[in-house]
Amino acid sequence: MEANRQLKEFLAPYDSDIQELSYALRAFITSTIPEANELIWDNYNAVAIAYSKSEQLKDAFCHLAVYAKHVNFGFNRGVELKNKLIKLEGKGKLIRHLKVTNMEGFPRNEIEEMIYQAVGIADHRNPQLINKISAGLSIVMSVSNKKVRPK
Repeated sequence: MEANRQLKEFLAPYDSDIQELSYALRAFITSTIPEANELIWDNYNAVAIAYSKSEQLKDAFCHLAVYAKHVNFGFNRGVELKNKLIKLEGKGKLIRHLKVTNMEGFPRNEIEEMIYQAVGIADHRNPQLINKISAGLSIVMSVSNKKVRPK
């Protein structure tokens, strides 16, 4: 899937290493689940990108949150993952994430398995998603006027 043209603009304030990491993680997700839609928020404190087989956040199975020094690779219902192949961070009711600083140490195989589990959870919560093949759209959902970005 081709990224929404605005994504490059949203990531421009970040260091080139973080931009490259963001694109590498994006490519990993979209190659694992090519039918996923990419839902993009240029939020106050981070660029957030959710992946869903619908065009709604409630159906998202994973996400990226881009910060100045790392990217969080998150699972929207991470607490519900049955086989946690790696330890995820987070203390909230649902979301869990892995802090990623480079692709060299990124546990590709384990995360891929967890993505498949997460898609299964999303499909179970919304059976209309089962066997749904979407166009794999890259959609900007919102842009915050005020932002905190790296200098």
